[in-house]
Amino acid sequence: MTASFRSVLAALGCGTLFGFGLSLSGMLDPARVQGFLDPFGAWDPSLIFVLGGAVLVAMAGMAWVRRMPQPVLADQFQIPTNRRIDRPLVLGSALFGIGWGLGGFCPGPAISALPLGFGAVLLFVIAMVAGMILHDRVLAGKV
Repeated sequence: MTASFRSVLAALGCGTLFGFGLSLSGMLDPARVQGFLDPFGAWDPSLIFVLGGAVLVAMAGMAWVRRMPQPVLADQFQIPTNRRIDRPLVLGSALFGIGWGLGGFCPGPAISALPLGFGAVLLFVIAMVAGMILHDRVLAGKV
């Protein structure tokens, strides 16, 4: 089994586990996300616990990474070193937040919800992919 194939299997396994966790936590329901973003209406605080759990898992994972001499399936770690808060970061974060609030999905839950067959999910994923292509083909390096 080649290293590339092992990497693909690992990514598929991690993505499947992530999707299962999203499904189990109810985060594939855009109404739950939009309810969290509506503190003056029917506020749903459950997303706080999902986000808190994700932060704890990420912190544990990063602590483990710092102790490893090298990754299991690569030659070196790909850890971002840029700590600047610049215009592209702020604009990208704002665009992500607006899309998340309007659609009720971010990329992970949207892809995980595709098998459910809802038209809104398919439309969101098509728009998301179109935005990625637009960025890569037109805007990359011009922000």
